[in-house]
Amino acid sequence: MKSWLTAALLLAILWLCARETEASLSELARGIPEMGKFFAKMVPPDWAYFRVVLKPMIETVQMAILGTTFGALLALPVSFLAASNVTKLRLLRAPAKFALNLSRTIPDLLFAALFAAVFGYGPLAGTLALTFFSFGILSKWAYEAIETVDGGPMEAMTAVGANKLQWIHYGVVSQVMGQFVGFALYMFEINIRAAAILGFVGAGGIGIYLNRTLGMFRYDQTLLIILFTLAIVVAIDAASSRIRGKLA
Repeated sequence: MKSWLTAALLLAILWLCARETEASLSELARGIPEMGKFFAKMVPPDWAYFRVVLKPMIETVQMAILGTTFGALLALPVSFLAASNVTKLRLLRAPAKFALNLSRTIPDLLFAALFAAVFGYGPLAGTLALTFFSFGILSKWAYEAIETVDGGPMEAMTAVGANKLQWIHYGVVSQVMGQFVGFALYMFEINIRAAAILGFVGAGGIGIYLNRTLGMFRYDQTLLIILFTLAIVVAIDAASSRIRGKLA
């Protein structure tokens, strides 16, 4: 009975959400022909536009590399402060968790718009936005991984008189570093996709050209940018998957 009631409750929630958001299968069916016309305008892609978007795409990848790296460097120490099995003092742990929650509350596009207003339009704003975006997600993943480590090595180090830094370095870092590197690689893949959108608010990268081609109804050029981005994402996904496999 409990399973049936749970299923009925979930269906009721889905139906209510669909009604309130006007999500309708009939509306989707009526819009499919228009979607077909839109995709038809994209074919064939404008291959000559590749020379124009090559440099912005490289800039997008560079933004993702810097944003992921800086975000990871910020996330690691804060994740130790947020982990309850490392930081026993609530006075330190609560502000760290608040900082993590705050950074995840603000969308990456809002970060980009704020930094673009402060530092001007360009890749710097995008890099800073990706840094804070990466920090919020990586620190969440990291501190949850830290809280699940085996406590045996830490108890043994405490018994032999290890100080706090030695306790963290040999008892915690050694257990979570492989997972953290895997998290960072996955975050890099996410940031490639995110960086491609930040240009819509003037934060540099390929997004500026994506917004421009859509505004000028050059859907053939838009398709080229999409295919180029897809190729970069697939290459990075294959490389990071091999690296994560070796770390496992």
